[in-house]
Amino acid sequence: MRLRASTVLAIALLCLATTASWADLALYSQDFEGLDQMDPAALTNDGWLVFGNVFTPGWFYLYGYGPFPAPNGGPGFSGIDIGQGGPAQGDQQLVIYNDYNNFDHANGNIIEANVFQEQIVGAADVGTTWFFEFDAKRGNIEGNTAALAFFKTLDPNAGFALTNFITADMTGIPDTWGRYALSIFIDPGLEGQILQFGFLSTATNYEGSGIFYDNLVFRGVLTICHIPPGNPGNAHTITVGLAAMQAHVDHGDTFGACEFGSDPASILSTEDLDGVGSVDLQQNFQSQRRTAPHSRSVERFGGKPKVAGARGSDEK
Repeated sequence: MRLRASTVLAIALLCLATTASWADLALYSQDFEGLDQMDPAALTNDGWLVFGNVFTPGWFYLYGYGPFPAPNGGPGFSGIDIGQGGPAQGDQQLVIYNDYNNFDHANGNIIEANVFQEQIVGAADVGTTWFFEFDAKRGNIEGNTAALAFFKTLDPNAGFALTNFITADMTGIPDTWGRYALSIFIDPGLEGQILQFGFLSTATNYEGSGIFYDNLVFRGVLTICHIPPGNPGNAHTITVGLAAMQAHVDHGDTFGACEFGSDPASILSTEDLDGVGSVDLQQNFQSQRRTAPHSRSVERFGGKPKVAGARGSDEK
């Protein structure tokens, strides 16, 4: 059932008013400079997980494995590399690649390697929009290998059914650094579900699959009607970081877009974007795609079908 916007906003207001913070989802920001590049558990300690799926050459699903703590280096999934950045990326970067530990590469089967963070959507998140922003550049990806950045939501009360799969195709990005972003709106139906953000690749026959990433930010924003103190006639719609919400509420701003005035998509407030900054909302939403909610479904990207889930139950 689709709720009216006013109903959604009322639910969001009620939930926000009864929690100690403006969201249950937590800001994540990582430039990888503070992680120990020599520590095999560096990515594990930062909360990263991995999951693998395996298919025949004809994309018939064979099996899945995981989730497991993400490795730092070695033949499978992920690592922290040195010296691939420009001035904005610093010395250390995240590199994501396929699982070359899996001997099914040699059998001509297709390995899908997922590397991701996950959190639980709470009641206080309803009505917010969350962005996953990152720098990226091409590594040694080759042949028929494909790469994605993604948001996924999984319903643990329905066998971890996939309810959202929002993607950016990173396969053809250049070998120079660019800034990319994905977004997801949290509606009431997502409360209690698992939200994942991260990267994946599909590869076979040990083909190269590396993509470099840096300056990752996962952050939430909320659309409000900003009523300037002493000048209510200049009320206008803005989108602000959650860290700035209390100050806006204290001086009388209201949740949701103004009934008149600016388009909320056109203004992103520069006030306190949770201390991490932002890209222009209109810039580099790289081939962002959102699939309809589904489970046990095979999606297609780059001309190839793939299973979108990262916990195995979608692949039965």
